[in-house]
Amino acid sequence: MSLDGTYDEGNVFALILAGKIPSVPLYEDAHTFCFLDIQPQSKGHALVISKWSKARNILEIEEDALAQVMATTRKVATAIRAALNPDGLHIAQFNGSAAGQTVFHLHVHIVPRWAGQAPGFVAHGQGQFADADALQALAQEIRAHL
Repeated sequence: MSLDGTYDEGNVFALILAGKIPSVPLYEDAHTFCFLDIQPQSKGHALVISKWSKARNILEIEEDALAQVMATTRKVATAIRAALNPDGLHIAQFNGSAAGQTVFHLHVHIVPRWAGQAPGFVAHGQGQFADADALQALAQEIRAHL
């Protein structure tokens, strides 16, 4: 998909927000929702989305929504750091399929990284699915630091 288009109410993140697809939540407030990625790039890989913005990318998002998403990103990244003690945190946001975006609802990735680990991203659909029970336990560990 290009950088232009219309918001798809059937995208996976819209369906998660509507409660039609399950997720493993880490944090939620009135404006944002954060959950663990089911195809993680690394242990603790989380996604932050706006609950109200229909922006597909950073070029479309309202300034208030972007500020809310970034505040939640910082809050959850801090908790992930405390819970998992990574050597680094990869904060990423992709715009358009040519840039690697696969879900067209603006989202920010928080990916803990450890020394010696490859820093790149594997496109979804090619990665391994995480064990559901392990994700739930990991979420509980991270939520304890929020």
